[in-house]
Amino acid sequence: MSDQTRARIEHDLAPGEEEQHSVGERIVGYVVGLGLALLLTATSFFIAGTDLVWQPSIPVALIVLAIAQMGVHLVFFLHITTGPDNTNNVLALAFGLLVVFLLVGGTVWIMGHLNQNMPPMDQFIRMHS
Repeated sequence: MSDQTRARIEHDLAPGEEEQHSVGERIVGYVVGLGLALLLTATSFFIAGTDLVWQPSIPVALIVLAIAQMGVHLVFFLHITTGPDNTNNVLALAFGLLVVFLLVGGTVWIMGHLNQNMPPMDQFIRMHS
């Protein structure tokens, strides 16, 4: 067996198998993730409740912090990385996001058109009585 084939077999992990890390390394990873998540959460509350930030920029800042929070959770707690062994996880995550966006977007679209196309309530009651 060539060295390249042997190296590929050693690093080829089945889905759900983790690389062998010591308990200390895993705990440090979780503590760093927890610290970042707490920092991002505290920053979000600070920005929402202060007058130090330009008021029209608050929603954009909160959206950016929320996306950063999702990234921290994906990397530190769900262990989603760009490695070749995480292809199925990334595809499942992408499909889940597609379903969520379709459901939320479709609901908003339907509710907006319902409001626009429904007759006023007094006309609606006269039609059914």
